[in-house]
Amino acid sequence: MTVLDSYAVIAYLRDEPAANEIGPLIETGGAVLTAVGLGEVIDHLVRLIGADEEEAVLDLAQLGLFDAVDVDPRLGSAGGRLRARHYHRVRCSVSMADCVAAEAARDRGEPLVTSDPHLLDVCHAEGIGVIVLPGSDGNRWAPPDTTRG
Repeated sequence: MTVLDSYAVIAYLRDEPAANEIGPLIETGGAVLTAVGLGEVIDHLVRLIGADEEEAVLDLAQLGLFDAVDVDPRLGSAGGRLRARHYHRVRCSVSMADCVAAEAARDRGEPLVTSDPHLLDVCHAEGIGVIVLPGSDGNRWAPPDTTRG
């Protein structure tokens, strides 16, 4: 089972370029959100897209995403430490929810599904497995080339 960041679900619901790759994961029950990620998706749908609160909740429930990964103190602490190690408001603006998702993936030994380049940089640096999705513009992140000087 894979762990989704909130963007992956939003991209699926908005039928963005990543939707074709996310759809099978969600539709087969092969993916989960964290409880914080679930809240982040609802916030985005209601506040930024203008969805009705109850409809947003119902859409996510129908997708089977309410069986979210609980965020206990250990997981929350790990997410906070990860963000503290990597966050920079310009160079690496990873959200707390994304860091919690990354730590949930690490804890479960499963890949994190995302297209967020900052989050992918963090996962790459930390050795957290990922499934790289295309961004809204259709481009895919690639790991930095460390062989060049």
